[in-house]
Amino acid sequence: MSLKQTIYKQYLQIIQDKIDVFQDMISGLTEDSLNDAKGSAGDKHETALSMMHLEQEKLTNKLKEAIEHKAILEKIDTATSYKKAAMGSLVKTNNLTVFIAAALPKITIDGQNIFGISPQSPLGSELIGKEAGHSFQLNSVQYQILSIE
Repeated sequence: MSLKQTIYKQYLQIIQDKIDVFQDMISGLTEDSLNDAKGSAGDKHETALSMMHLEQEKLTNKLKEAIEHKAILEKIDTATSYKKAAMGSLVKTNNLTVFIAAALPKITIDGQNIFGISPQSPLGSELIGKEAGHSFQLNSVQYQILSIE
């Protein structure tokens, strides 16, 4: 399995784990609010329900974002090799290695730090369409593309 495929699988697993956690938390809040509704009355009860509802909305938004990231990842074909940086490419620069897909957490594989970035991010938009050897400066940091997979 190539480094890019390993990165892809690890990011897919991270996103799926997030989705599972958010779904469990939302279910727990729903269950808590149903149980709370049976045994409480008054202002404290209304406040508690309101707080649970707000928390549920936050979690639902996070769940939606995680599902969107998973959909983006699932469109990527890791067998494709790129000459220019594009969605789904693994780009090694003199400063860091990035997987262009979505804003994802830093992971470490074989001692190498990998950053998941969105093509819309400042770094992503600077990389898209560029080839190995291209140099640029971003936020006072000089980058040079060493390789693209």
